[in-house]
Amino acid sequence: MTADLRNFLAIPYEELEEMNLKIKEQRKNRVAPHKIQEDRVKYLTDEKRIKAVTVLFSDLEGRLHMLDYDKKFLVKSWDNLTFDGSSIRGFTAQRESDLRLGMDWSAFYHAPADVFGSGKVLIFGEVIDKDGSPYSADIRGVLKTFAQEQHKKHGFTLNAANEIEGFLFNGADAEARYGETGKFEYVNTGGYYHSLPGDPLRTFIDTSAEVQRAMGFQNEKDHPEVAPSQFEINYGYGEVVAAADQIQLYKLICRQVATRMGLTASFLPKPVVGVNGNGMHTNVSISNDGKNTFWDPKGEEKLSKSGWSFIDRILTHANDICLMLNSSVNAYRRLDPHFEAPNQIKASPVDRGSMIRIPIGNEKSSRVEVRSVAPDANPYMVMYSIFKSGLDGETAKIKNLRQAERYLPDNIYTAIDDFRGADWTTKLLGADVKGRYADLKQASADRCSRLLGTFVKVPEVQYHHEVYNQYLWNQF
Repeated sequence: MTADLRNFLAIPYEELEEMNLKIKEQRKNRVAPHKIQEDRVKYLTDEKRIKAVTVLFSDLEGRLHMLDYDKKFLVKSWDNLTFDGSSIRGFTAQRESDLRLGMDWSAFYHAPADVFGSGKVLIFGEVIDKDGSPYSADIRGVLKTFAQEQHKKHGFTLNAANEIEGFLFNGADAEARYGETGKFEYVNTGGYYHSLPGDPLRTFIDTSAEVQRAMGFQNEKDHPEVAPSQFEINYGYGEVVAAADQIQLYKLICRQVATRMGLTASFLPKPVVGVNGNGMHTNVSISNDGKNTFWDPKGEEKLSKSGWSFIDRILTHANDICLMLNSSVNAYRRLDPHFEAPNQIKASPVDRGSMIRIPIGNEKSSRVEVRSVAPDANPYMVMYSIFKSGLDGETAKIKNLRQAERYLPDNIYTAIDDFRGADWTTKLLGADVKGRYADLKQASADRCSRLLGTFVKVPEVQYHHEVYNQYLWNQF
């Protein structure tokens, strides 16, 4: 079929941005779900140029899955969508495979046609168990329920912003092909803040930033990072579930743009030894009736007592939740203070080797920065473990807790043991989901050399969950 016979929706970037920002504002203002549902269904019904709706959800490890539903079918059947959960790692067993997908109509995105295809819109889905309850291994749903409870009980809005670093490597599918090549090739060696206009890294950053802007990300700044061929594209903070959704979209956008350029965007924490790794510094705050509860102009580092209590609880549970923040074998290469990465269970306004930093802020921007987070972790699990620990966790009776000589695990096996042995992680996830998650991490670890050594091993990349496929897994 020739292009001139098609009549699929393709919206200019400037118009896309306006449409997505309007939707974002509705979500921020907590417009009633039934009202948003009515608006979205009417829009899909009336807009004849939309051919398909892409529904997104994440598995237990944080891998993003996408299903395309014919628009006409979805409009009629959106409340009765089923899928086979036994094919999703960490979800149901084969004998009890049926799960449902619900629509989170507030998490609706108009996507640029030149990147995602014309005539498509994106919606985040909610995984529902056979009995109609939220599915326990859908951590997005767990996070959403927790955030809603905090707002209902205490008036809290949980806010987050993430600084997500990545590498741009030569060649498409560079991670999946690492077993053949044994190396990653830089596209740029310019370094921090330095990339000439028009070179591949700058072109990639510019294009990705344009797509993000069109999708309502509200960009702040973008630049090459410290390591060669490394990038970071920053955008504004948001309510916690929306912020976690944007992490998934950020990585999807970067991968899609890179692939179209014949390149690979990699979010492995430490794909190359000897240079800085990729982090996902997670900045969090809590507001109540529009006021930042972490701000106190008279407090230590201008942080309120509730902000410091939040920090103390995270420091207390740091080893318990380390596997949730650093979920891969490769992540433990990154936790090396020689490369500006945090491995100390401390809090500091300046020391970048500390797990938690208190950035300079004001009444609007006062926040806590959790630095020991890898970009390949499940973003919903990251947000849930940080906020749940900071609000509801215990405070250890350790002398000088915020500056005690304590360290994060330097390998995944220790992190798995800490995770399995902690009562707190059972409270976070429940025994069943906790066991499933630990078993998935154990299986990946057992496919790799137990000792990290001084160079990245092929299994660290090949059995990494974000490039997982059945064929590679079954080679073991």
